[in-house]
Amino acid sequence: MTTEPTGNNMLARTARGAFWVVAWRMSTRVMGLCSTLILVRLLAPGDFGLIALATSFAVALEASLVIGVEDQIVRAKAPSRAMYDTGFTLNLLRGLLVAVLIVLIAAPAGRFFGDARLEPVLLALALSAALSGLANIGVADFRRHLQFEREFALNLYPRMVGIVVTVTLAFLVQSHWALVAGILTNRLGAVLMSYLMHPFRPRLTLSAWRDLAGVSAWSWGINVAHMIKDRIDSVVIGRVLGTTSVGHYAVGMEVAALPATELVDPICRACMPGFAASRRADGGGSGQDDYLRIMSLMALLILPAGVGISAVAGPVVALGFGQAWLEAVPVVAVLGIGGILTSFGNVSMALLSAHTRLATLLSIALSAAALRIALLLMLVPAYGITGAALAVSITVISEHLALLLFALSLVGLRLPALLARLWRPVVSVVAMALLMWKTGLGWAAAPPNAVDAARLLLTGVALGASSYILMLSALWAVSGRKLGAETDLFELLRRVALRVPGLRIMIANGG
Repeated sequence: MTTEPTGNNMLARTARGAFWVVAWRMSTRVMGLCSTLILVRLLAPGDFGLIALATSFAVALEASLVIGVEDQIVRAKAPSRAMYDTGFTLNLLRGLLVAVLIVLIAAPAGRFFGDARLEPVLLALALSAALSGLANIGVADFRRHLQFEREFALNLYPRMVGIVVTVTLAFLVQSHWALVAGILTNRLGAVLMSYLMHPFRPRLTLSAWRDLAGVSAWSWGINVAHMIKDRIDSVVIGRVLGTTSVGHYAVGMEVAALPATELVDPICRACMPGFAASRRADGGGSGQDDYLRIMSLMALLILPAGVGISAVAGPVVALGFGQAWLEAVPVVAVLGIGGILTSFGNVSMALLSAHTRLATLLSIALSAAALRIALLLMLVPAYGITGAALAVSITVISEHLALLLFALSLVGLRLPALLARLWRPVVSVVAMALLMWKTGLGWAAAPPNAVDAARLLLTGVALGASSYILMLSALWAVSGRKLGAETDLFELLRRVALRVPGLRIMIANGG
């Protein structure tokens, strides 16, 4: 039996789990970025827009029927065999229902958006949805016991194969079907790996439905609200501006979200089971110190990343995607700033979820969805995809501020207590932003060629990173090098270094 983590051991295991999830995200991001740089030169923006629109429908339907059985297994103190089997059966039924619904909407969606290609793509994605229901629910144990190194392997290999299939077919057919084939390959590979990596073999039963019904109903509502909120962008843009604009917006959103997808989401994925395990171990304690330490460390990393990606949006898009994609630049610039608060909101969401405050999460998600829809309908017709970025940024800031305030209340903290931990990175990132703006290296127009884009990007990144680090170091020194996020970061880097054989020897020898 795996023992529950307590105290510093829980923090260490959560940090180790976050390391593996970040490693997974960074590995797949490097592979994905390399494949994207190839694909944008083989496929047209309309191809990306078509797949973004189709996946918005498919993923929206999948998300609307997710009932959170894995999360309940992670929270449960001693989940039974029947709970696992019931969870698998419910997931299988959900996958089949999603597939049927996608098939039913395929033809109407094609007519609604005036693109006949949409129907066959949606039919292919229906198969992907059905496959998802066959995944082995036993792999929920990896999250429950913070064994994220196993999740790393579980997700990595299907992703690698999917990218190879996508790029190969793009060379051969130069069609959006290359992207569809990659999605199907990745999904099938993930299902197969779930059985290869975990010995659990599920059976069909609904005997433990009562153990899952209450929490699952709340989880379903939360997922529906998030589905509407997160996918409505593509629907409004596709209807008002067309699939090409959806493609530009999707690329801009992906670039702007890099800090969140590569750092925030992985850390939060480790936080929820970590908070849950800590709560099980200490009898439901508030976890003030854990929460503050994680939030401080996130601010140290995410604030400069979000402002930085916004500042160099022009050269990043021009160099990485080419002149045909410059409409995505304002999307990156706006969402890079707007997404900064996600680090605080997502950690807060993980804490609220671990404490089963699902009614609170649902009310916040519904309010955010309503606000986002209203703003999109007002701003997209007037300002195009830049208006969409503004609408999303305003919604994100409002939603995640609400999550932050509710989480602070849950752990018995006031906002000044958090600000006292965050003031050094906040001041440092403001100084960085002002310096980049004053020198013209930040928020500059997209260069007309790759050479100028590379020069501007490298110079801007060097100035931004060095100014942030110098200011942060100076403020930490003036503060007397107090224990805080900087100390935790050094400890985290030390733990990472110990995983590298050569560096481990140097550290052991005092080098």
